[in-house]
Amino acid sequence: MPSGSVFTDTAARKLEAVYQTPDVVAQRRETLRALAIRPGERVLDVGAGPGLLVAELAQAVGAAGHVTGLDSNPHMVARTRQRCAGQPLAQRVTVLQGDATALPLADASFDVAVSTQVYEYVEDIRSALVELYRVLRPGGRALILDTDWDSLVWHAADRARMRRVLDAWNQRFADPHLPATLAARLRAAGFAITRRAVLVLFNPEYDPDTYSVTNSEIIADFVVGRQGLTSEDVRDWADELRQLGREERYFFSLNRYLFLLVKPVL
Repeated sequence: MPSGSVFTDTAARKLEAVYQTPDVVAQRRETLRALAIRPGERVLDVGAGPGLLVAELAQAVGAAGHVTGLDSNPHMVARTRQRCAGQPLAQRVTVLQGDATALPLADASFDVAVSTQVYEYVEDIRSALVELYRVLRPGGRALILDTDWDSLVWHAADRARMRRVLDAWNQRFADPHLPATLAARLRAAGFAITRRAVLVLFNPEYDPDTYSVTNSEIIADFVVGRQGLTSEDVRDWADELRQLGREERYFFSLNRYLFLLVKPVL
């Protein structure tokens, strides 16, 4: 899970704005569709972030079910608790601060687990997957969604500067290319893979209410001082994106990879 050094309170607010764009709302809808939550199920969200998915999961499980949201970042934990504080969600949701590699949860205590845009941040991915397997009941299912940043296509007039920005951005992740190796890691942890799919974030126009534009603010904050990038360099990069939008030459496409899993009944 992203650490506190990655997500300050200000950064958490910006991330929440990204999660509320139509692009990421559609991603949540596909995640929920793939999980096919049933009333009464016990669900774990590892890396709950601002709690948008937790709230929707809590609606899906109904009064007889329960959702546990876990995040390592206290700002995200606070946001999830605030989002789910009202009735009826408050009775259906538990929010914990904890680490993906040492889940503070009992063996075989969940029917379903989900983790979106989290494991690419985790240094010890093997331990995180072993823990995910441990807390699922036999026959339980899980969904993991992560980005391979090699899939990014982002048009720029100054391609060298764009490359420096993206190389600096990749330093944010423990593994910016995790999906390419994730299947083998999942099988080694004991999971059976039942489905794989690609979810594309596609922004062919510059629109403030899109993933790429809202996330560019987070990128700009992170990359200053990395790869020799100055504040002026990053400001010029952002200005160029806006200019490409005005000229109707903006283009952004990024792949996220969905893995649907089951813990075999042995």
